[in-house]
Amino acid sequence: MADGALQGVRVLEFAGIGPAPFVCMLFADMGADVVRIDRPGYTPDAGEAILLRGRRSIAMDLKHPQGLATARDLARRADLLVEGYRPGVMERLGLGPQTLLGDNPKLVYGRMTGWGQSGPLSGVAGHDINYLAITGALHAIGTEDKPVPPLNLVGDFGGGAVLLAFGMLAALTHARAGGQGQVVDCGMCDGTPLLLAMQLSMLARGQWRDQRRSNLLDGGAPFYDTYCCADGRWIAVGALEPRFFALLAEGTGLSREEFPDHLDRATWPAMRAAFTRIFASRTREDWCRLFEGTDACVSPVLTLTEAPDHPHHIARGTFARVDGLMQAIPAPRLSSTPGMVGTPARPTGADEVGIRRDWLGQ
Repeated sequence: MADGALQGVRVLEFAGIGPAPFVCMLFADMGADVVRIDRPGYTPDAGEAILLRGRRSIAMDLKHPQGLATARDLARRADLLVEGYRPGVMERLGLGPQTLLGDNPKLVYGRMTGWGQSGPLSGVAGHDINYLAITGALHAIGTEDKPVPPLNLVGDFGGGAVLLAFGMLAALTHARAGGQGQVVDCGMCDGTPLLLAMQLSMLARGQWRDQRRSNLLDGGAPFYDTYCCADGRWIAVGALEPRFFALLAEGTGLSREEFPDHLDRATWPAMRAAFTRIFASRTREDWCRLFEGTDACVSPVLTLTEAPDHPHHIARGTFARVDGLMQAIPAPRLSSTPGMVGTPARPTGADEVGIRRDWLGQ
């Protein structure tokens, strides 16, 4: 098995999509032995190639008595279990937490859903955009004209997967310290409001307007926004503090007489118009050369294909091409037991012999 901080931790993953596989990727990156139960005949698509890295696959029909028995045997030997089905599916299969915690009292049973395991919406379909919609997050992100979904980063992967991983490791620590296993109910519509802690605090103190693009961090401030350059590429500006804004103004030639206080909202429309005109006068690379290494908080808006070639990423080795796929290396970085990029997605059922040997002693 791989080295890493989670070496020796066994994770049983029930095949799903999106955030649940990402949780298991995080565990595998940090050295856990992750076994994925796939449906017979299932073929991972191209979008899952990176999400499924680092674990082994066993195929079984969970509706067949033999497959069900094998799944229970694996769960008896697991430390962590991850499933991302609608509430009730695992119970109908005979693999619900009451059954499996009865078999294995130390098991941490992780459940990844959008709405959570209870509540009036728990049984209906939804996607990231729906979960964000009822939390206030979607309302806060976008243009003046309309909310814009922030990919599926905030719900699926932030308020969902990352918080499920955190909760499961907290529960594992408790179980290994002499406590019992437990169920970790991770609903994205619970996790997303948690990510809004700073905005909710500012709103409560009257420091946040409940209106898109009218605040410091939502594009409302002209010194915290993006601008199109002469070559059609974009630059990002984040000069919030006075000393950083002073450097930005100096580099762009913005008149400090006209804008003596960058936090004066009355000047923001004129300041935005000035920045729009100024940044459009030179190429993105021109601006990068001018501001590189300064504290003006100016950065190029790189495309997904450009990002791996940025000198900072190259210096830190943030991206790596593994088996032909450019992907991010494990994060965060542990000084003594760093994570590592595991093998690419395995063919369904390819590791049955090894899994039965290592987990079941067969």
